[in-house]
Amino acid sequence: MSGEHHSSTISAQVRRVEALLEERGLLAPGEVDQRIDEFAAGGTPANGARVVARAWVDPGFRDRLLADANAALPEVGLSMAGGLQEQRLKVVANTADVHNVLVCTLCSCYPIALLGPSPSWYKSEAYRSRVVRDPRSVLAEFGVTVPEATGIAVWDASAESRYMVLPRRPQGTDDLDEAGLTALVTRRGLIGTALV
Repeated sequence: MSGEHHSSTISAQVRRVEALLEERGLLAPGEVDQRIDEFAAGGTPANGARVVARAWVDPGFRDRLLADANAALPEVGLSMAGGLQEQRLKVVANTADVHNVLVCTLCSCYPIALLGPSPSWYKSEAYRSRVVRDPRSVLAEFGVTVPEATGIAVWDASAESRYMVLPRRPQGTDDLDEAGLTALVTRRGLIGTALV
């Protein structure tokens, strides 16, 4: 079965389930699209950048974030709620010993609330298959050279679980406040395909 045919079959099934829910009065017409739009509207990489900057300046928040990200997010006014159930978020920290990178090998599961809409390359079959097999080469294509002594951990998202990378704080940023640090963090850094 070709990927295009499979996708159109699933789309047709989803539309049929949505229509049945509307017919039975369980959903208002257009409610699914409205909720998706509302959820996506609040999602931006600036949210993830705020979380990272707070973790860089507040060691207690960093510890709580790494232990239970869902419980720590409300401290900065964020959450992983937005769908029918809260998604589990695990934040993984880059260190001198390990560099983390994210992928969803099955589709493109991704923490939209914290990183905004996923980039097209994240959804591509090439990225999804290659980053698992040869992460060092894929990272090099993004301009990230990870020392041979540093391990690379690839985190595979799922429908229930999402991941976000906590990049290492850049050297020479001791004079920056939280807002200044927030401005340094990129969406690619939150995915692991950039250092910050």
